Amino acid sequence: MYDIIIIGGGAAGMSAAIYALRGGMKTLLLEKVATGGQAAKTYEIDNYPGFADCPTGPDLMQKFREHTEKFDIEIRTEAVREITDIEKPVKTVKTRKGEYQTRTIIFATGATPKKLGVSGEMELSGAGVSYCATCDGAFFKGLDTVVIGGGNTAMEDALYLARFCEHVFIMNRSKNFKASKLLLEKASSEPKITIYTDMIAEGFIGNSRLEKVLAKNIQTGEQGFINASGVIIAIGITPENTLAKKCGIELCERGFIKTDMYLKTNFDGVFAAGDCRVSPLRQVITAAADGAVAATSAINAVISGQ
Repeated sequence: MYDIIIIGGGAAGMSAAIYALRGGMKTLLLEKVATGGQAAKTYEIDNYPGFADCPTGPDLMQKFREHTEKFDIEIRTEAVREITDIEKPVKTVKTRKGEYQTRTIIFATGATPKKLGVSGEMELSGAGVSYCATCDGAFFKGLDTVVIGGGNTAMEDALYLARFCEHVFIMNRSKNFKASKLLLEKASSEPKITIYTDMIAEGFIGNSRLEKVLAKNIQTGEQGFINASGVIIAIGITPENTLAKKCGIELCERGFIKTDMYLKTNFDGVFAAGDCRVSPLRQVITAAADGAVAATSAINAVISGQ
């Protein structure tokens, strides 16, 4: 019997593990692939306080892992297939290898940026191709940058980048935008932003870093290049919510887990942390903070017997 089972080994999951173990809880962390999450795929992280030397994502996540191991964390590489009795005081977490009983559960399953699926995207990911302006925008200071998307996030990213980039090009696949009228007007009136409509990216080109974007006008079929050192793909993210949805955990309209301020879900003893939950910002620092809050809430639930 465990006090807390954490599902997911990214920044949120490992932070939760540290707090749970410091709180004297018998804790199990289940990760289906490898600890680190999306952060472990990031080329460089320059906005995590205390690490001014800009560590790589894998290096920072290794530090997280080492910190959890300081408390003799039990980590199992197992994908969770099912959770039963989620509404009861003792819940059962099932994997292919076994079943585990626990008093509380923390979902830290993360989210995945939506991909374009064009040539050069994977090869140049982290080397000019990014999915997070606030994470990687500083690397493009004084350079030309492209933002792909037509929603609120794309407009916000473009306005953010315009503060320090030489110029920002927005590419939207139609003349219609999902962004709010106010944000679209702000982006349109910003001198450092140029908006292209009916435009899609067909590929990213560069040797070791991004150099240009192959663009196509879907109305005329005309192709051309946009010289750019950075591109932000802002077409949305997909939460890893299959398991939560199957359990009956309440989700928002976009599929993210709903929580209260203590990160509790609609079930007693079940919490969510990090990118899988409804949040205005998804960064390593917010994921780590979520892990601390969720673990503290889970500890209180165990102690109170709720």
